[in-house]
Amino acid sequence: MTTDRGAAGRFEVVALASSAGGIKALTTVLGGLGPDLPFPVLVVQHLDPRHRTVIAEVIGRRTALRVKLAEDGERARPGTVCIAPPDRHLLVGPGGTLTLSGSELVHFLRPSADLLFESVAGAYGAQAIACVLTGTGSDGAMGVDAVRSRGGTVIAEDPLTAEFKGMPEAAVSTGSVDFVLPLEEIAAVIRGLVEAKRQ
Repeated sequence: MTTDRGAAGRFEVVALASSAGGIKALTTVLGGLGPDLPFPVLVVQHLDPRHRTVIAEVIGRRTALRVKLAEDGERARPGTVCIAPPDRHLLVGPGGTLTLSGSELVHFLRPSADLLFESVAGAYGAQAIACVLTGTGSDGAMGVDAVRSRGGTVIAEDPLTAEFKGMPEAAVSTGSVDFVLPLEEIAAVIRGLVEAKRQ
């Protein structure tokens, strides 16, 4: 077994994207992941930039993981959920270093799931899991293509059971989704993927 193959033998990051209905969906997934997650979770949830957000506090009360708003230049850490602040794109680079950007809107959005997923694909390749949850619009669809093309694993909430089906439906329509799951099953599948790669 070559070194490269060995390095690809475990997951290093989970990236989640959601919009309308996302707080409930994120709480369900993150609450089911357990406290000993061996990698960071990066989140884009579309938030109203006109108001101070309490999303980290709300979700943090419902999961054993540490939940915080991402900070520019910090390093993503295992067992920690980093959420894109309102009106900032969240990107990750080599070594898990996070960047917050005020660059132009992508499909009228900032933060953009597409940008997060594309940066995750570039930094982690086959060691990435990307997951698209409830939301309107199509944010994340281009990004899941990028993750899949680099060998990563893509999950989408089942559009039939999602509170808002636009985002998961757009992701599924790309043909790049590995698992289409009801919301309640997503955390268990992520845990299963992690365990399978450890063996």
